[in-house]
Amino acid sequence: MAEQMKHDDGRPAAEDPSPTAEGTEGARGAGSAPAEPEVIEQRGRYADEMAVGQVYLHRPGRTLTEADNVLFTTLTMNPQALHLDHAFAQSQPFGKPLMNSMLTLSTLIGLSVGQTTQGTLVAQLGLGEISFPHPVFPGDTLYARSTVTAIRESSSRPGQRIVTFDLEGTNQDGTVVAKAQRTCLMWTRQAHCAAESDA
Repeated sequence: MAEQMKHDDGRPAAEDPSPTAEGTEGARGAGSAPAEPEVIEQRGRYADEMAVGQVYLHRPGRTLTEADNVLFTTLTMNPQALHLDHAFAQSQPFGKPLMNSMLTLSTLIGLSVGQTTQGTLVAQLGLGEISFPHPVFPGDTLYARSTVTAIRESSSRPGQRIVTFDLEGTNQDGTVVAKAQRTCLMWTRQAHCAAESDA
């Protein structure tokens, strides 16, 4: 017969009480995942979570490269030599290639999406008052900030609001390189949840 396992105090090991729920929780540790983990979806903000005057600083920035410039310029069928021809660009006032301004603008909008309109946008209604006060060169890093300047209810789409942002882009030195006004049709939280429930 096999020898029965015993504790140091002589008790058979089989007599150990089963761990209680409290004991199990304690053994698992306070930082362990619950049985049903909380699911967190990355999104921007709903229109009813925004207020006029709010400023969103969008990080990280994006360093633009010459490869980005050539790809975007050729992808959009833009033959501008200032973006593609080093020899020509060197003979021009800035002395080197310029980043495509539409790439600059697109990047700034892209930088803003995660904090503002990701998953909460119905439609982008327009861009206005666009300006490029300073050139952007390959190797520059863009940073964006959005300021909420207006919010109003949509007159034709209940549960949705029109939000206007002033979008500003700076380079690594803090110099403003681009500005635009961005107008978006956005969900309120309650209306979006109701629409998803009905889908």
